[in-house]
Amino acid sequence: MQRVCFLLKVRADRLDEYRERHAAVWPEMLEALSATGWHNYSLFLREDGLLVGYLETEDFAAAQAGMEATDVNARWQAEMAPFFESLDGARPDEAMKPLTEVFHLA
Repeated sequence: MQRVCFLLKVRADRLDEYRERHAAVWPEMLEALSATGWHNYSLFLREDGLLVGYLETEDFAAAQAGMEATDVNARWQAEMAPFFESLDGARPDEAMKPLTEVFHLA
């Protein structure tokens, strides 16, 4: 099982709405994530907008490709893109660059 961690930056003026959106993620988005291998997926948001994502998956590239193939992901990413800083034209899911794990205590 791969453990994947990534960072993004939520715009300071959109923090409250971002929290609200994630308190009510679309059921079809949740189903798609589960079906494509995203497990123990968590998002942590700091008050300055730093977003830390963590998930476990058998194959992160395959999990990303699986989501890429869904219609619900395209709609969700289009709605979420305005919440983020520094995407440089990428969708939020494309800007998720995994961090290198340097320590793990099992």
